[in-house]
Amino acid sequence: MEVEITWWGHATCTVRDSGVRVLTDPLFARRLAHLRRRRGAVPPPEAAEAEVVLVSHLHADHLHLPSLAVLAPGTRLVVPRGARRAVPGLARLARARGLAVTEVVPGEEVRVREGVRVRAVSARHDGRRLPFGPQRAPALGYVVEGAARTYFAGDTGLFDAMAEEVGPVDVALLPVGGWGPYLGPGHLDAERAARALAELAPAAAVPVHYGTYWPIGMDAVRPHEFHAPGGEFARRAGLLAPKVAVRVPAHGERVRLP
Repeated sequence: MEVEITWWGHATCTVRDSGVRVLTDPLFARRLAHLRRRRGAVPPPEAAEAEVVLVSHLHADHLHLPSLAVLAPGTRLVVPRGARRAVPGLARLARARGLAVTEVVPGEEVRVREGVRVRAVSARHDGRRLPFGPQRAPALGYVVEGAARTYFAGDTGLFDAMAEEVGPVDVALLPVGGWGPYLGPGHLDAERAARALAELAPAAAVPVHYGTYWPIGMDAVRPHEFHAPGGEFARRAGLLAPKVAVRVPAHGERVRLP
């Protein structure tokens, strides 16, 4: 079993398994509303090259239309069911760019290529397209099943059935922070992510969703919440899940696992 993970920053990763490139929650912007990219260069054009793109939920830092607009025509886009209705711009973009959109709910699978498939799993997170409208699409995680089984958690809180629903996995990409000095409900911090890791018990793990974007003008507000989550997750994982190999890549760094 071998899989390559490139962390581009925030929740954006490329999972390369069996020659297939799977891109998660692409966000290629230098600035998004009140957030600016404080660390790591904006990902290069090669970051947008993928056979399939997974979108975990409808928040603008995860379903970012300008970033999806640079995908090559014909790219498969997997999104929560209801995404096109909740975000009309997504349907227009998909038609204009020739993206093949598949909407899924937990438990559904998408075959990418012979030997590689993606399975949607639950997440505990407010998946609405804020600040608009009711809950129209679930927040999701995904398991990429090829030579390895790689769990991309998206944005989620810890919930009792997580390990049971996700099932056995080899690699876990877990959110350990956010884009502001405080995390609301439906998120994992370093401590809760380490607890999730102990329950999932993969061979390897990579922390994501931290240390990239931060509100403009708030650099001095609780800066440890920006810089520390990756290392703190590795430290806590060493205590709670010592058999798991934790890798903490820099922005744009590719790691081979396990």
